[in-house]
Amino acid sequence: MSEGNFAASFAWRPGVDPASMGLRSFTASLALHDVLRSLGVEGMSLKWPNDVLLNDGKLAGILLENPTPGLLVLGIGINLIATPDPATLEPGAMPPVSLLAATGLRVEPQTMLDALAPAFAAREAQLTTWGFAPIRTEWMKYAARKGQQITVKLPGDTITGTFTDVDDDGHLVLKTPDGLRRITAGDVFFGGG
Repeated sequence: MSEGNFAASFAWRPGVDPASMGLRSFTASLALHDVLRSLGVEGMSLKWPNDVLLNDGKLAGILLENPTPGLLVLGIGINLIATPDPATLEPGAMPPVSLLAATGLRVEPQTMLDALAPAFAAREAQLTTWGFAPIRTEWMKYAARKGQQITVKLPGDTITGTFTDVDDDGHLVLKTPDGLRRITAGDVFFGGG
């Protein structure tokens, strides 16, 4: 992580089952989208399950870990001023983009934290009060490559299909020659992967 970029982790016990913990990737990506949109940033989309894209480049990534029963750690990294060296990326990975290079907007990490924390709290309250349905509806408005062919790499398998939806449990739904497939976790690649 380059100096001036954003990296933060938040640990808490949400009091939900492990499957519901995974829905926090949606609330976190929407919260970041909310903050950036309030700063006038346009051209964003959300890549299932955990990336925020800007002009089709990876601006931010979200990582969820469940290190002990009941504990959830949410990590967020945002390329505010610099990007990783493209040579260090997995082949087929989204090209990285920085907020500064793409928009000319310079945001300090502390300023981002001060804006992101209440935005995430608001999205978390929405999830706990109303359930996943309104989060899912909002997330799908910004879903990257909806209706297009994508590739998902799973341990021991690769699935290519048309991204049709995210279901009520947050699973990616692909239309494949073998029918609809629901993906619970995997690495998504655009352009054939």
